[in-house]
Amino acid sequence: MRAIILAAGQGSRLLPLTADRPKCLIDFNGRSLLDWQLDMLARNGVDEALVVTGFREDQIEAAIAKRDGRPRVTTLYNPFYKVADNLGTLWMAREWLDGDVLTLNGDTLVSQALVGRVVNSGLDEIAVTVDRKDAYDADDMKVVRADDGRLLAIGKRLEAGVNAESIGLIAYRGKGAARFRREIERVMRTAEGTNVWYLRVVHALAQRERVETLDISGEDWGEVDFPDDVERARALTASWT
Repeated sequence: MRAIILAAGQGSRLLPLTADRPKCLIDFNGRSLLDWQLDMLARNGVDEALVVTGFREDQIEAAIAKRDGRPRVTTLYNPFYKVADNLGTLWMAREWLDGDVLTLNGDTLVSQALVGRVVNSGLDEIAVTVDRKDAYDADDMKVVRADDGRLLAIGKRLEAGVNAESIGLIAYRGKGAARFRREIERVMRTAEGTNVWYLRVVHALAQRERVETLDISGEDWGEVDFPDDVERARALTASWT
């Protein structure tokens, strides 16, 4: 299995911390967020990763060059990161959407056990990793899932029936990556293509054909999006050290 990490954005909601540093390079207990991601992937047998860069790509390149080589990392610069949403970032990486592959947001910390559950889940084609909690806020990527695990809807503006949230990690197996790539290419040819979040593409697929969800409730993970998230992420990674 390979992985694609979407790390093109600056993380403007974390300013001034990200004024001259991409948020994937914020330090958490001696390792950057990106290092934590790559290490957890490597520990679960993911041997190859593509990091899509944008803001201060030179710093990301330098950080990757200091690693020990596991997993093998390729970088791809997205020159449109300032004017396109993350569907454009995945469109840049579309050639990697083939066979068994993971996509991971560049601001999501995931534990070794969590990645292991995703890699070994055995779910077919497309599986959106989700967590559950008592209530969901406006910034959560909310999910409606059926009792059998099928994804019914995904989006930040959902209200009725919300029973999970996406954590920013999706696994594609078999024909799933090719299905997703074809839909990306279709949407990017529309007038609004560069302004679309890639999970809208997943939502559209789920309206026509089966998309799975994988519930990882109880596993450690955290999104680093706002200043308050930074201290929580430091506490989380301290437990992994």
